[in-house]
Amino acid sequence: MPNRSRPRAAALTTTAVLLAALTAACGGDNPQGVDLTAQKLNWQDCPAPSPAEGGGEAPSPLPGGTDWQCATMKAPLDWNAPGGETIGIALIRARTSGTADQRIGSLIFNFGGPGGSGVTTLPAFGTAYDTLRTRYDLVSFDPRGVGRSAGVRCENDQQLDAYFQQDATPDDAAERATYVDNVKNFNAACERNSARVLPHVRTTDAARDMDLMRQVLGDDKLSYFGISYGTELGGVYAHLFPQNVGRAVFDAVVDPTQNAEQGSLGQAKGFQLALDNFAENCVSQIEDCPIGDSAQDVKNRIAKLLADLDRKPIPGIFPRELTQTAATSGIAQSLYSQDFWQYLTEGLDQAYGGDGQILMLLSDSMNGRSQNGEYSNLTAANVSINCADDKPRYDAAYVEQKLPEFRAASPVFGDYLAWGMISCTDWAVPGAADHPDVSAPGSAPILVVGNTGDPATPYEGAQKMVTALGTGVGVELTYKGQGHGAYDSNDPCVRSAVDGYLLNGRVPAAGTVCG
Repeated sequence: MPNRSRPRAAALTTTAVLLAALTAACGGDNPQGVDLTAQKLNWQDCPAPSPAEGGGEAPSPLPGGTDWQCATMKAPLDWNAPGGETIGIALIRARTSGTADQRIGSLIFNFGGPGGSGVTTLPAFGTAYDTLRTRYDLVSFDPRGVGRSAGVRCENDQQLDAYFQQDATPDDAAERATYVDNVKNFNAACERNSARVLPHVRTTDAARDMDLMRQVLGDDKLSYFGISYGTELGGVYAHLFPQNVGRAVFDAVVDPTQNAEQGSLGQAKGFQLALDNFAENCVSQIEDCPIGDSAQDVKNRIAKLLADLDRKPIPGIFPRELTQTAATSGIAQSLYSQDFWQYLTEGLDQAYGGDGQILMLLSDSMNGRSQNGEYSNLTAANVSINCADDKPRYDAAYVEQKLPEFRAASPVFGDYLAWGMISCTDWAVPGAADHPDVSAPGSAPILVVGNTGDPATPYEGAQKMVTALGTGVGVELTYKGQGHGAYDSNDPCVRSAVDGYLLNGRVPAAGTVCG
């Protein structure tokens, strides 16, 4: 089920992950009000990821033999009562490949979501950040509410299978009532199983965790690489601690000026643009496009497939069937990276023949389901963090009013994203604000990288982030490309600009264009 434009940003890394992990304590008391900035981390070999982190095997050493190390940092459960109960924040790192005099410090990554496990995602990218490791220890973490960091629990695996099979684009009163009831039941399960944590998973809480992390790691300034929702987290950090910002990069940028509705509408437009680009690409190939004779034909056939699945699902991964909702989420997942377009082509071609396996695999990846049927807590954390952050609460009647606008933005994804707005209805914790405050006067420069073809965090968000950060802080760089994010496209211009800033402090000229 969709939630908001920023939450699904974790889906790309969900596909790549299912590696690594760490030990993280459930928490404890801090009755004497011990100074948590003075704690010493006990770095050890990483165990296999927990089911909440996505499962899988422990991360293999990097080429050259550098091992991944894991530790647990204690943080206050409630930052308004820092001397009280603590939780464990799961960390992972790879030590720098450079010498002591070359080392700048730790470079902390957040890969997005919210809800994505940094402990599994960072090693999943393997050597992608080798250049940055020449001067930094690479560090990531499971944010509070995620994975092993006091991970939120809602429904069990069997309930989630049913939840993701439901019709999330209801067409009549009976379907609407069922969908609303399912959302309420999911939210009630979150409150029942995770009431202690739900009030304390806001992005402002995670930002305070990062500042504690900076101090525990021994860094005077925070060096940071935020991707997707990680750009929002970075912006909130810069607002709260502008004097502590070192060299920071925001890639695949969330628009910080939008509320939940505006974010969902923006994503509808972004995914439709990506689907348009996919269709044009398919029919422009030298070989015949197997899923349409023209770009419009490709899109018409997709729309017909989804309408047919609404009436009658097809076999997916036994015993589950590919429903309209599962197919829609699978298509969305494949648009996060141009590398996935071939799988979308194969999946659609297969589905037109009555076999939904590939699209269901893509949908499972979007929802954090492993091949053994276990779900990570991606969706639970995703909803919990969004609903703690976002003040607006939408009901079915409001969504119905907005459907024409969403359908105009995207014939394929409009209904899907509009109905996702009710995710926070009847949530146990009030939302903090309409949108985050990222104004950061006095901060060091932050490199803000926007991708013109980004489906999940549309390009316009980069300029909005630059403006919101304030004069002299945000420095915009544009990448003319496809997919979610720019650095991992391996474009040499983007890589040179980002590496030049993080490694040597060279701020590229504002308005630089790559691709």
